[in-house]
Amino acid sequence: MNYATDFKSIKSEVSPAEWQARLELAACYRLVDKYEMTDLIYNHITARIPGSPDHLLINLYGLLYKEITASSLAKIHVDGDIVWKPATDYDINKSGYVIHGAIHRARPDVACVLHTHTRAGMAVAAMACGLLPLSQTSIRFVGHIGYHDYEGPAIELDERERVVRDLGAHDALIMRNHGLLTCGATVQQAFNTMYQLEMSCRSQVDAMAARTELNLPGENVLAHTAHLYQPGTRRPYGVLEWPAMLRLLEAEQKNTDYPPYWH
Repeated sequence: MNYATDFKSIKSEVSPAEWQARLELAACYRLVDKYEMTDLIYNHITARIPGSPDHLLINLYGLLYKEITASSLAKIHVDGDIVWKPATDYDINKSGYVIHGAIHRARPDVACVLHTHTRAGMAVAAMACGLLPLSQTSIRFVGHIGYHDYEGPAIELDERERVVRDLGAHDALIMRNHGLLTCGATVQQAFNTMYQLEMSCRSQVDAMAARTELNLPGENVLAHTAHLYQPGTRRPYGVLEWPAMLRLLEAEQKNTDYPPYWH
């Protein structure tokens, strides 16, 4: 069996637009690993290929997020069928792709979908109160997050309609008793939204664990603050931060034996 993780570069074999999408998605996988939002080899981040709306990029099932490179990403049709993947025995997790496929089909405005099973995310997903507006970071999501009730492992096709319904026009979803999901018009935006959602969950778990009275701002402050933090109010999420994130990955590459994300 061929389970090598150092895949040859396919930069010269794909369009510039696809290669750029591959670079951005591979970097996103590395950043999710960097900020400790992984779950062994599970979960996905998917990205639409510009100019080819029915084709997406996804990780091979079995790779660590820190092993993923631009050339190791598989190209699939939006329905989950593999269009291309490296010459390897690794495949994709089609059952886990159900959630992603539903959102990509229903939301043409979405270029990237990110799903996690983090400790803090699962904790908040188990709370009847959901995400509380306890910090400036979490207030960003007031009126801009959906909730999807748990129906078992999300592999049933008929659940897709309910996931899409519960997400609505939002870019963030708490899947109760399950985990977190974010999406965005760009990879950068989807990652930034997930980072902020994860930080919101971590701070909520910490605050509630302190077993002291919690302070919540007034409704007028919540609505005003949430508005100011929407992508269209001042600037898109993630765009300003992304070059700095790439510099971080490039600097840390010098101290690891894992192949660089840009290969």
